[in-house]
Amino acid sequence: MTLFTKDDCKLCQTLKDRFDLEAMQVNIEILGKDDADALAHLAWHGLVETARKTLPILVLDDSSTMDDFSRIENHLFTRADQHGIPCKTSGHTLSCEDGSCNLQ
Repeated sequence: MTLFTKDDCKLCQTLKDRFDLEAMQVNIEILGKDDADALAHLAWHGLVETARKTLPILVLDDSSTMDDFSRIENHLFTRADQHGIPCKTSGHTLSCEDGSCNLQ
């Protein structure tokens, strides 16, 4: 699996803080102007337009994608539980009103 993120995205950071993504075998691709490989990988999956609207994006092993934060979070909670990997939970809903959670 690959999680596409960017540095100033608070939803992306929440996932990175909440889950041990390395232990869950989730690769993190940080999108930025200086990382042509991450942008090329995003384009290979046909997700550039999606990333312009919202981040994070999770690409599953079967190449299906998720771009809804709640769905990604629930999927990762399930995966962590299946593999016995502890994670941090939160009782509040997050959103991205400041617009930092997209590729600009």
